[in-house]
Amino acid sequence: MAMTTVDRWSGRDVRALREAKRMSLRQFAKHLGISDRMVSKWEAGGDSIHPRPVNQAALDTSLAQSAPEEHARFQRIRSCTVTPAPRADYADQTRAKDDNHVRHPGDGKLMTLVDGGVFLSGPNDKPAWLPAFYIDVYPTTNADYGRFVAATGHRPPMHWTDGRCPDDLLDHPVVFVTWRDATAYAAWANKSLSSSQQWEKTARGRLGSTYPWGNAATPAKCNVRENGLGSTTPVDRYHSGTSPYGVYDMCGNIWEWCSTETDPGRYELKGSAFTSSFDRATPSAFNDASADMFDDDTGFRCATPAEDLGKLLRR
Repeated sequence: MAMTTVDRWSGRDVRALREAKRMSLRQFAKHLGISDRMVSKWEAGGDSIHPRPVNQAALDTSLAQSAPEEHARFQRIRSCTVTPAPRADYADQTRAKDDNHVRHPGDGKLMTLVDGGVFLSGPNDKPAWLPAFYIDVYPTTNADYGRFVAATGHRPPMHWTDGRCPDDLLDHPVVFVTWRDATAYAAWANKSLSSSQQWEKTARGRLGSTYPWGNAATPAKCNVRENGLGSTTPVDRYHSGTSPYGVYDMCGNIWEWCSTETDPGRYELKGSAFTSSFDRATPSAFNDASADMFDDDTGFRCATPAEDLGKLLRR
C-alpha cells in the first residue's frame, strides 16, 4: 500500500493522525515533543489552522514512521466525509463562550458545566443531589460517530451507505445504535453515557421545570410526532427549546441511551423522539430497552464528572 503524505498539515489532519495512532492528547503531544495545549489548539482549529513549519516537519516524520495499519487508519479517517463545513450560526453556537463551556479533548465535542447540588427529580419532584458534571451540548451526531468508526473500525450504523453517513445527515443525531455501541463510543472519547439523573437535571434545571424551556406545553419547541416531520433533524435546530444550561434536544428528535440500568441488561432512555407523542417528552419520564436494541429514533450523548475533566484538561 502506498504511504500517505500531507502537503500542508491542518488541525483536522493532526487529529486524524493522533486517532490513527490511537494516542491520547497527552501521549501524542509527548510523541511530538510539544505541549498538550498546542495539540488541543490545532485540533479545535480544524481546517482553518496550520502548525508552524518546524511542527509540520515533526508531523511528517511521525507519519512516515507510522506502522502500515496506522497509515491505513489515517487514510480512512482523513478521507471520511464526516466533518461538514458548519453553517455560520452553528459555528458560533459551538464555540466555547465562557468558563462553563469546554471542548472535550477526547472527541472535540462542546460540553457545558452542570453545577453540583440538589435538584428536583422525577414526576414527584423529589430532591436529589448530584456532584458537578459536564454534558454534551448536542446529541452525538453522525459526524461525531463517523470519526469514532473511522478511528476504531467499529461497526457503522445500518443505514449508512458503504459504511459512510450520507452528507445530508452529518449534523443529525446518530441512530440505529445499541447501548453497547453508545458505550463503546463513550469509552473511546474518555467519557461515559449520562446517568438518568444527570440527564434529567440538565433538562429541567435545579428548580425542576416541566420542560427544558419552562412549564408551558409547547410541542413546536421540539421534534415530536405532532409536528409531522417524520425524521431526525439537525441537532442545533430548536434554539427556543434549549434547557436552563443551554443544552439542545432534551425533548424530542431521538430517545437517548443513559447509563442507568432498570433491570439486568436493560437501560433507561430519555427525551422522547420524532416518532413519539409530545406527552412522552417530559424529562422526568423515561423509557427503557434491552442493551442490544437499536432503532431509527435512538441515539445518545455523553457526560463526564467535572473533577475528571478538570484533571484531563490540566495534564
